This record gives sequence, structure tokens and C-alpha cells, in this order.
Amino acid sequence: MGRHASEASRGLNHPTGFPVIRKEDGEPTFRGMEPARCLRSVPSDHPPKGLPMSAQADAIASPDGPGSGVPAVRVRDAVKTYGDGPTAVHALDGVDLEVPRGRFLAIMGPSGSGKSTLLHCTAGLDRLTSGSVEIDGTALEGLNDKQLTRLRRQQVGFVFQSYNLVPTLTAAENITLPVDLAGEKVDRNWLDRIVDTLNLGDRLSHTPAELSGGQQQRVAAARALVSRPTVVFADEPTGALDSRSGAELLGFLRDAARTVQQTVVMVTHDPTAASYADRLLFLADGRVVDDMEDPTAGRVLDRMKQLEGDLPSEAN
Repeated sequence: MGRHASEASRGLNHPTGFPVIRKEDGEPTFRGMEPARCLRSVPSDHPPKGLPMSAQADAIASPDGPGSGVPAVRVRDAVKTYGDGPTAVHALDGVDLEVPRGRFLAIMGPSGSGKSTLLHCTAGLDRLTSGSVEIDGTALEGLNDKQLTRLRRQQVGFVFQSYNLVPTLTAAENITLPVDLAGEKVDRNWLDRIVDTLNLGDRLSHTPAELSGGQQQRVAAARALVSRPTVVFADEPTGALDSRSGAELLGFLRDAARTVQQTVVMVTHDPTAASYADRLLFLADGRVVDDMEDPTAGRVLDRMKQLEGDLPSEAN
């Protein structure tokens, strides 16, 4: 077992797990954690994990491809209640949502609207009080904790405000960690594209302590994308970035959705960030109150002003 896989294995109980997917004979095969191997020890004849980006995009988009006709994410009548009786707080109150493959969805709302709760429940980090969530056709409410952790590790990538990087690993080792833990061979072309787009090339040998907050966020984003999970969930992914770095990250997420069918679900408070998405949902008081296709920063800002001025807020 390689040094960084061994060290990382001590943190495998983190609720997100690690996103891992393996494809064999053109079909997705999901499995639990195998003994991790350092990438540099993987034999040269180890079969590649996936198709080239263009071919993979064609396969996913094809009527005969993997997951044909099944949305990446489906939420039905989602309710999340904290407490009971007269003091109960309904963070989500009957939310319906469907995200087709290869779409970039943003979610916005006033403070306390339920947007973070919706993201956490949809990503399998929290359980709904009632209703259903499916990722790639798998209903989360039917899974036990172990199965849910495995699904997150196999099919979900995360970019949250807390970077969750392994402090003893370099940036390069943190990025490739999900692939390393799966014993897979990293797609170097895809990795190089991520690193170049996020401007991390001269920071790959640095540990998290040697990186700025913005650089650590970019490393976390690269780690979420490197294994090409079914869906990437991003919670304020540009919160720690300057405007240029934020635009580069958002542009990369948008391009990943358009060119390789990478589904992205992002919570943000920033109208400019939301304008990179294909579609935008507005939440207020735990309900979807508006749905905007091809959002622009100006339209988003106007709608947010209306929501914040007209609607009371509850717990987020």
C-alpha cells in the first residue's frame, strides 16, 4: 500500500467517502473499497478506467449508453423537518427536482431557504423526513449506512466550503486519492486538463499547509472531478477564491457538463456564479418558488431581491 493511500485510509469514515467508479466492458460496475494501491505501483498493463473523454461523452449520451433514460438526480416530494410540535422547523417542504445527465444546476435562495439542506439530503449526507432521492436510479432511502457510504464513494464528488484535504499528502496525491484508493489507473489526459484549468501545475508538490485557501479549494475541486462521478455536488465552491480563479473553476464545471456529460449541482449565493449554470432553482421557506433556464447575473440578482424583500426565511 502506498504512503498516501495508507495515510488516507485512516480517514475513510468521513461521511462523504471517496467517489470511485469503475467501468468494465463499457458498463459501470460499482463495488466497495478494495485494498488501495499507490498509483506509481499500478502495472502498465492495468486496463484504463474509462473511455477517452469524447468517446465517454458519446457513450453516456447515447440511447444505448450507461444509464440511458435515467436522470442523474431525482428528488420527489422531499420533506425535512427538525423538531416536532409547534416548534418544528420545515427546512424542506415538498421539493421536486430532476437533473438530467450532463446538466449544471444551481440552487439559490435567501438565508434559511433550505438550499443547503436540499444539497445535503440529495447528496446522501443527511436523511429526508419523507419523500425520495435517487442518484443514477438508486433510491437512497432504501440504503443502510454502509450502502449509502459506498454509493457516495462510487458515484458522488464533493466540493464544499471545508476542503477536507489530507494534511500529510501533497496536492497531487490529494487530487488522485479517490482513484488511488480504488486501485485504478488515473486518466492522465483528464488529470492534466483539470490541473491546467485550475492553475495548479506549480503547486502539485505542496502540502495543504503550504497552499492558500483558494488553492486548497481548487485542489478539492480537482479531487471531486478526477474520477468522473455521476454527479458533483458543490456548496459555495468559489467562496474562498478570487474572481479570476472563481471564473476559471466555474467555467471548468460548465465545460465538464457540456463536453463530458458531468452532472453538477451547486448551491451558491452569488448571481455571477449562478449564471454559469444551465438552470437555476430558487428556494424560499423550503419550497421551489422559481425555475430559470439559462440564467444571467442581472436576472438572478433581480429575482433574489424580490425573494429577500417579499418572503420570510426559516432554518437553512
